[in-house]
Amino acid sequence: MPNAKAYSAASATSPLASTTISRREPTERDVQIEILFCGICHSDLHSVRNEWSSVMPTVYPIVPGHEIVGRVTKVGSAVTNFKPGDLAGVGCLVDSDQSCPHCHENLEQLCPNQVLTYNSPDRHLGGVTYGGYSESIVVDEHFVLHVPGNLELAGVAPLLCAGITTYSPIHRWGDIKGKKVGIVGLGGLGHMGVKFAHAFGAHVVVFTTSPGKKEDALRLGADEVIISTSAEEMKKHAGSFHFILDTIAADHDINAYLGMLTHDGNLTLVGAPETPLAVSAFALLFGRRSLSGSIIGGIKETQEMLDFCGAHNITSDVEVIPIQRVNEAYERLLKSDVKYRFSIDMASLKAE
Repeated sequence: MPNAKAYSAASATSPLASTTISRREPTERDVQIEILFCGICHSDLHSVRNEWSSVMPTVYPIVPGHEIVGRVTKVGSAVTNFKPGDLAGVGCLVDSDQSCPHCHENLEQLCPNQVLTYNSPDRHLGGVTYGGYSESIVVDEHFVLHVPGNLELAGVAPLLCAGITTYSPIHRWGDIKGKKVGIVGLGGLGHMGVKFAHAFGAHVVVFTTSPGKKEDALRLGADEVIISTSAEEMKKHAGSFHFILDTIAADHDINAYLGMLTHDGNLTLVGAPETPLAVSAFALLFGRRSLSGSIIGGIKETQEMLDFCGAHNITSDVEVIPIQRVNEAYERLLKSDVKYRFSIDMASLKAE
């Protein structure tokens, strides 16, 4: 059983530190990948600190990371879609039952027996799965993605979570070309929402509480920016949006944004506030509006997203860091001090 260098946390209060983990030998259906870059997702921080203990308690030690880009080093005898040397990606899932109705509809993210890239029961080695803060990973071919060769790899890594999380609901809602689409928040998710909505041809409007983000929002592809704390600006646009993507993970007044929708408009949540949101029935009833949620996407749709990014030259805006600065990055992430995602250069792990 091969070993791999990695970074793990031993408890909810421990810093991430250098360690060695075991990876399985590739089975006939497996793809072995040398990890080149791994994005840092806010859910990594939640998991490391066991902040989702009521839903997904953390098993320690934990090796986070589900925004993985690398190069194939070995494939099993039954693998047909990958060969050594190929660029490959791995997102939030590394397995599912592949037999339930959800899997048959290419919705593996809804499978009741899904296996997450980290902190899920490991069906091969026992214990739990270990993620992308490591030098290599072995994954079933079905859950490995082709990465377009024309994209900058550090910026591709966050597409495997932040990218598909925002692409999926925008794409699923329908043809948004020429329609008024709102993006609530301009962070790791929000900035990707702006890029996708712009690429699909929408009239993109960013809602933000920070006037200082206006210039960046326009640079990323927004046509307008609304300072959501301004009652005057909000009133001016009330009832005019066809679709709104809400990326805010903190408690906020969802009804203020529902009121921005036109008739039959939809607001989709991709942010996950810790406290329940209070939704007014009247905000939905008047205007025949709808409120929905969305989480990542299936493997087929994730590949479509990567291909779309390749065709439109879309990547995440990243700050590349060595693995040795990961704890500093977590502290900065708490302060929203990054534009707009951290991407770990895993070559730095070789120095350990």
